[in-house]
Amino acid sequence: MRLPARATTVSALCLLALLPAACSGTPGRPAATSPPRTSVSPATSTSPSSSPVTTPSADPTQTAVDAALARMDQRARVAQLFVVGVPLSGLAAGDALARSGVGGIFLAGRSTASTGELAEITSRWAGEAPGPRPWVACDQEGGLVQTLKGPGFALLPSALEQGRLPASQLAALAGGMGAALHSAGITLDLAPVADVVPAGTAASNPPIGAFDRQYGSTAAQVRAAAGTVVDGLAQSHVTATLKHFPGLGRVTANTDTTAGVTDTVTAAGDDQVALFGTLAADPADPMVMISLAIYTRIDPSQPAAFSPAVITSLLRERLHYTGPVMSDDLGNAKAVAAVSPGDRAVRFLGAGGTLVLTVASGLLEPMVDAVTARAAADPAFARQIDAAVRTDLLAKARAGLLG
Repeated sequence: MRLPARATTVSALCLLALLPAACSGTPGRPAATSPPRTSVSPATSTSPSSSPVTTPSADPTQTAVDAALARMDQRARVAQLFVVGVPLSGLAAGDALARSGVGGIFLAGRSTASTGELAEITSRWAGEAPGPRPWVACDQEGGLVQTLKGPGFALLPSALEQGRLPASQLAALAGGMGAALHSAGITLDLAPVADVVPAGTAASNPPIGAFDRQYGSTAAQVRAAAGTVVDGLAQSHVTATLKHFPGLGRVTANTDTTAGVTDTVTAAGDDQVALFGTLAADPADPMVMISLAIYTRIDPSQPAAFSPAVITSLLRERLHYTGPVMSDDLGNAKAVAAVSPGDRAVRFLGAGGTLVLTVASGLLEPMVDAVTARAAADPAFARQIDAAVRTDLLAKARAGLLG
């Protein structure tokens, strides 16, 4: 969840740490393109003993994915399934992550660096990646959850305030947000929050309502506002992420800091669950982030991020979502602390997930090792990994990250 308890502004000394050792202007970020939208079932996969199928296709998106896959061995493909945190107070650490071939880099913390300063760094990461360009992600919601506040970034009101704006004003704000992120080389915003916090319960909802992260108290209010944000980001080729499926608006504890957070109310047919399906069908192709809470009326046995009932049966099959599914933070969250890091990644991907988010970069290697080992030993799991990599690369192709 990465709540605003960590939302402190980076000092001037930390800002200086963001700058590269040698600087000769701000190189331009490679232009994003918007290839034709291509839908693929996440269940589609290939034999675990061979490379994913590379049947020639007239579709440029599929062709780009096939070419990218052909250049990667199995471990490189597994690395594509991880989005790894790097502190904004020390972004030089992102260079090694980029060279390692991870699927994405998450900017953790808060920063007052300018769009231009960040663009130099993110452009360098794009150039150093051995394969597809990594997603560069941040939490740019508004209010207390706004990662980037330096020159070039507008100060954003909270989601609750955004939801009260006239539609035209919110559209302009969302468009400006996307333009600023794009100019800094950010390609993935872990926003908007699509959780519905019932009226009168915000104070007792620590992860969302207590910080005004919700756009409204009904599914209709959230649908209108969150959809506008998704489209505004897409105007500048920034991919949105709908979070936290199937909803954190009814929990009374925070999965970042508490184990066993449970929702005993939300069922598969609830309006807030259907809301995610509606928003995920947007032509802008947003991602979906999975909650770490337990939903007793959907799957009482485990957190949603480890649940095939939540990810595959509900999100994939019932709501017909085919794009990338990202976990909430599997690195530092107390909700999953009792599970070994490797098993966290294996269980999430085995449940139908696509991108493992770990803010703790030190857990990357044990997670990749565990996934690689399981894929070598389990043909069915290996097929899931092949399908997940293809799902991620299709999204990258649409976002212009395979060119």
